[in-house]
Amino acid sequence: MTTRTALRSLGTVRTVLIVGLTTTLVGCISAGPVRPVAVSDIKTVAGTWKGVVYPRSEPGPESITLTIREDGSYDVVSTQQPIGTSRGKGKIIIANGRLIMQGERGRGVGTVLRDSAGNLMMTVDATLSDNSTLSAELSRSE
Repeated sequence: MTTRTALRSLGTVRTVLIVGLTTTLVGCISAGPVRPVAVSDIKTVAGTWKGVVYPRSEPGPESITLTIREDGSYDVVSTQQPIGTSRGKGKIIIANGRLIMQGERGRGVGTVLRDSAGNLMMTVDATLSDNSTLSAELSRSE
C-alpha cells in the first residue's frame, strides 16, 4: 500500500533530480567545450597547480598542490583531513603532447585541457607503487 507521505517523498526526489540535472546541463553549456592541449615544452606548464585528487582506495578526495619546475622536476603535496599531509617528488617528460610523470611513489599521465575562456586545467591518472590508482583534477594557481 502506497502512502501519501511516500508519494510526496518520491515527488521531492524527482524534483531534486530534475533541478540538479538541469543545473548541470546549463553549467556545461555555459562553460563551453574543454579541449586537450598538446604540450610541447615543459615551460608552458611550469608553475603551481591546485585541485583535488580522488584516490580509488581511500574514502574521500584530498586537496593537492602540484609544483612543476622548468627543468621538469615536480613536488606534490596532498592533504586529507583528518589524516594529514603527504609529499612526493619526481620528474616529468613530454610524450605525444602529454605529461609523463615518474615519481618516488608511482607514475602517471597528465593531460592539459583548455576551456572556452582560455583557462588551463589538468587531469592526471596515476598508478602508485602499491598498484592503487588515483585521478586528479587541477587548475593553474595564480
